[in-house]
Amino acid sequence: MREIPRTDAIVVGSGPNGLTAAIRLAQAGWSVTVIEAGDTPGGGVRSAELTLPGFVHDVCSSVYPMAACSPYLKTLPLKQHGLEWVFSPAELAHPFDDGTAAMLYRSMDRTARGLGLDEPNYKSLVQDFVAHWEDLFAGILAPWRPIRHPLVMAGFGLRAVRSARTLGHAFFRTEKARALLAGLAGHSMLPLETLTSSAPALALAVAGHAVGWPFARGGAQQLTQSLVSYFKSLGGELVTGYLVRSIKELPPARAVLLDVTPRQLLAIAGDQLPERYARKLRRYRYGMGCFKIDWALSEPVPWRAHACREAGTLHLGGSMEEISDSERQAWRGKVSDRPFVLFAQQTNFDPLRVPSGRHTAWGYCHVPNGFTGEMTSKIEDQVERFAPGFKDCILARSVMGPRELEQHNPNLVGGDIGGGAAVPRQLFFRPTASLYATPLRGVYLCSSSTPPGPGVHGMCGFFAAETALRLS
Repeated sequence: MREIPRTDAIVVGSGPNGLTAAIRLAQAGWSVTVIEAGDTPGGGVRSAELTLPGFVHDVCSSVYPMAACSPYLKTLPLKQHGLEWVFSPAELAHPFDDGTAAMLYRSMDRTARGLGLDEPNYKSLVQDFVAHWEDLFAGILAPWRPIRHPLVMAGFGLRAVRSARTLGHAFFRTEKARALLAGLAGHSMLPLETLTSSAPALALAVAGHAVGWPFARGGAQQLTQSLVSYFKSLGGELVTGYLVRSIKELPPARAVLLDVTPRQLLAIAGDQLPERYARKLRRYRYGMGCFKIDWALSEPVPWRAHACREAGTLHLGGSMEEISDSERQAWRGKVSDRPFVLFAQQTNFDPLRVPSGRHTAWGYCHVPNGFTGEMTSKIEDQVERFAPGFKDCILARSVMGPRELEQHNPNLVGGDIGGGAAVPRQLFFRPTASLYATPLRGVYLCSSSTPPGPGVHGMCGFFAAETALRLS
């Protein structure tokens, strides 16, 4: 077995949180080694030729509004280390059966105008938050830190604690505006009747107006490579292809930070954890899984609503009622015949990913955790519904259900891409009330199973590193 160098800190896992934790420690002058089980770093931020030679697909995540908004990541010189963001003319499109679409643009005014009767209502919902977006995201992504604009945060909190359905009916008169909100809320991976399901919807809308919903040029791996490059420039070491089966096999260090979820923590350290803490980890609830498809295409997706061709991301689900039904069924262990599909068309705006004239697309729906069934035809039917002729464009596809996603990244337990369900009791105190610290001296958690939770923003890793610096 390969020998791990002795350093001040060891970080297990090279996802965005693990790399961010390593960078923060290295900035503080610590020597740091990152250990990754895979042959390439990145966790859920990786790219590969999943379908045909020359077609670059993002294996898991692809669209990065939270990375662009991250209070810590935006301070790092990632552009100097190869990261270039790609922005589409529209951040989001939500098509309807009548050939129209609700659009989310960087311009809040333009977005609101497209909602007709709900123009003033949309502005009322988001404009104060957009005006103070940096302070808002500092508050959202570090909820226990001092608040610079308490009234803004209080206003956000009053809206964010509601269910998406309640918020949609309280603010909007038209089905078009409610559907736009429902699609945004679908990122919560919760039923839209659940309290706090509106929080991701509001945050993503504000992020779209504040910074956009960008891709990494050339593929998600470029975001990882920029983090690795900066980490190495600080003197850090990266070891790949090394699976840590027990923390006992790691050399002594001032701190060990684990970019893993509770299930992996139990696997590699369970025999050393107090039973009370281990019991809490076993009770930790994972959320819905994902069923994902990547397509190699002969041409761009032929959307019926022409405006959809301007958007990097699309929400395919029709009305709020339909999206609510899809998410509710997945939460209850069933699947919808018309699943809500989250879809991205990166190569409309980033041709470096494909051979000349060709395209890719990326899409997934939510399914029960650990789902072993088949959703390919249902997902493709949903795309075809809004883009007649889509199926004729398919050259090849890569299909990954929850089991395959977990094989790519063990943190995606049962296909859960969020590191655990963001239900109210797990929203702030995750995975336990001790947050990043574990009962083991010098051992910390830094994954999305800690606050502030899901999303590629690196803040879980940042705060875990801050905790290690304070306590070690």
